[in-house]
Amino acid sequence: MTKKWYFIVLISAICTLCLIWYFIISFAQQKTIKVGILHSLTGDLAISERPVAEATLLAIKEINATGGILGKKIEPLLIDGASDENVFAAQAHYLITQEKVVVIFGCWTSPSRIMVKNIVEQYNSLLFYPVQFEGLENSHNVVYTSSNPNQQVIPGVTWCLQHLGTKFFLVGSDLIMHAIIKDIVYAYGGKIVGEEYLALKNKNVNHIVEKIIATQPDVILNNIEGESNLIFFNELRKQKITPEKIPSMSFSVSEPELREFNIDSMTGDYATWNYFESIDSIENKNFVKKIKEAFGKDHPVDDAMEAAYYGVYLWKQAVEKAQSTNTDLVRISLYNQAFNAPQGIIHVAENSLQMWQFTRVGKIRSDKKFTILWSSKKAIQPMAYPPTRTKEEWDIARTKLIEEEKKNDKKNS
Repeated sequence: MTKKWYFIVLISAICTLCLIWYFIISFAQQKTIKVGILHSLTGDLAISERPVAEATLLAIKEINATGGILGKKIEPLLIDGASDENVFAAQAHYLITQEKVVVIFGCWTSPSRIMVKNIVEQYNSLLFYPVQFEGLENSHNVVYTSSNPNQQVIPGVTWCLQHLGTKFFLVGSDLIMHAIIKDIVYAYGGKIVGEEYLALKNKNVNHIVEKIIATQPDVILNNIEGESNLIFFNELRKQKITPEKIPSMSFSVSEPELREFNIDSMTGDYATWNYFESIDSIENKNFVKKIKEAFGKDHPVDDAMEAAYYGVYLWKQAVEKAQSTNTDLVRISLYNQAFNAPQGIIHVAENSLQMWQFTRVGKIRSDKKFTILWSSKKAIQPMAYPPTRTKEEWDIARTKLIEEEKKNDKKNS
């Protein structure tokens, strides 16, 4: 090694040691570790997001009760995203720049996640995102603790093809998800007899139900989010469309939503998730018990709550391994991190911040829970890009579909 290169390596090593020492000193001066919890506490999505915020707070309370992290208590700052992606972006900016949080737990819709993703990437922070999503994204600043399409939508559609029929009607607020579903249906020789996009704040479902009646699908594939589900299913039943006649498979209806619905309008339909409250395991029974004790015996437990809960523990483990809250050090420590979650043993992939996890199909019962009809035998590896197209093809399609969604949302606003 030449003297020049030796000098460069030496200076680089000294700079690295100084940086590490700076983080150690800064951390030592902190009295608490500030974290942000960013969810909709008001608006159409509060019905889904408020329980997720509660599960996040429960995990933090448990960790603080056992001494916190690295000898410090976690200080949670709960902020309202108000069911508006622009508010989410502004609040994320506030949490990072003004409150100096070291991590954000939150978001629900893809638009809110994307807006916050841009903020955490700009400031090199971390977002733990606990909701199933359309994939086609793999940020180094987002820990995706819920499912990719190959861990929820694709197995759910495949199950429908095998057990319910081959003719489908698509309805929802995510055109990217619709594109993925159509690829799978066509690959298995199925047929799409109708498709309708429903903007998040659009409550006009009558024309959609009329088209379902006219096209007579074997199955309705539903990706409607928030309170609009209540209006949609009530209209289905009003028009005499029952699960016996045309069943629905939902990808955004879980236990908290069922609590708000007239259960007569839901019993007998289906949903696909990684987690259901009715999982029969010691770990899950303990988790459900803790939720009920903290928030009431009638409090439901769902997939996003479980993902939010174990996400806090994954972050804790990574911080303790890194001996720091610094984003770069925590990120490295997250890879291959495992946790015995209520759904089973999950772990972060070795080359992305996405989870290996289970998939389950459930049928809605009259007690507002799910009977599990099918479960994967082991955790499924995450795939950010479904294999029906290349990454380049998906990137092009994603850009076009997002623009189409924006036009539809503007038209229906």
